[in-house]
Amino acid sequence: MADRTSTRSGSVGSVVVNALLLWGINIWPGWRVVPFLTTDMTRVLYLINASLIAGIIVNMVFVLVRNRAVMALGNLVVLGIGLAAVIRMWEVFPFDFGNSWSGWPVLVRVFLVLGIVGSIIGAVVEVVNLFRGLAGSRPRTR
Repeated sequence: MADRTSTRSGSVGSVVVNALLLWGINIWPGWRVVPFLTTDMTRVLYLINASLIAGIIVNMVFVLVRNRAVMALGNLVVLGIGLAAVIRMWEVFPFDFGNSWSGWPVLVRVFLVLGIVGSIIGAVVEVVNLFRGLAGSRPRTR
């Protein structure tokens, strides 16, 4: 029972965090206050917003439905939109670090690659979870 409560509270926490990020990026203080972001950020923002909104919706569903297949499908949706956002961020690269350390662009690209690889690995895991959930197998207890 405690595990179900903790996963539900984790879903509620994710909804709150995603909603706060959505507010902070778009309303106050807004992404424009970040000095190294360029106006090209508007070319990526719609995917970042879509990912945050998908995370809110999926986690709201998770509060009500604790089904392995449904959760895997929801996670796949969020991972897919997030992956699209990171790939778009790579393409647009809305960063300008000015005269600061010359390694920043490389470091940011490394983190973007890590995000892409992590999303792909996460998607593979969720596909396996989806098939297990559809097959009716139970998760292993720890």
